[in-house]
Amino acid sequence: MKLTTLLLMPLIENKYAVLIDSFIENKVGIDPSFISKSLAKGLCANILQLQKNGMLAKAGIGNDKLKDEKQNTRSDSIFWIDNNSDNRYEREFFQLIDILIYYLNSTCYTGINGYEFHYAVYEQGSFYKKHKDQFRNDNNRKFSLISYFNENWLESDGGQLLIYQDTAIQKINPESQKAVFFRSNEMEHEVTIAHRSRMSITGWLKQV
Repeated sequence: MKLTTLLLMPLIENKYAVLIDSFIENKVGIDPSFISKSLAKGLCANILQLQKNGMLAKAGIGNDKLKDEKQNTRSDSIFWIDNNSDNRYEREFFQLIDILIYYLNSTCYTGINGYEFHYAVYEQGSFYKKHKDQFRNDNNRKFSLISYFNENWLESDGGQLLIYQDTAIQKINPESQKAVFFRSNEMEHEVTIAHRSRMSITGWLKQV
């Protein structure tokens, strides 16, 4: 391991401690300030511009080999992004993800070597019924990571993420700067009906 990497490890551990420690303890990692306030505002502005330009598309169910043609499971809209973006906020976000992957692979030996992310918008009345993120015919998705950009979110705004563990249901408000992290093949979850526009980046850390 390079000397510079060794010197940076305490900073990296501190940055991701809340997310990873809560994941190890509860199988669901939650960090209320995973992304900075300025990054959250910048990514939110990106989504608003995409909406203005009509570039968001209704999300599909399944992958190319296995699709739900009726689309009764979800009603959100998405836009895929990647680390080749020239947008400053998207580049900053993917730098955060790259370091997270380095940390996971260095400390937990997860073998993550890829990822995919998209913006997700739930307009008023939108939802996503109970599901798992790993496809039945493709197990590349290992971890799910959701980052939110919704300021002043109230319980009455709906749009909560519900995560099912055994007989317990964990309810998570999609508050700005918050991130949620869990295994894609383990946790059934859903998004309750949103009563105001709800914005996030949703994605998966993969072995490909």
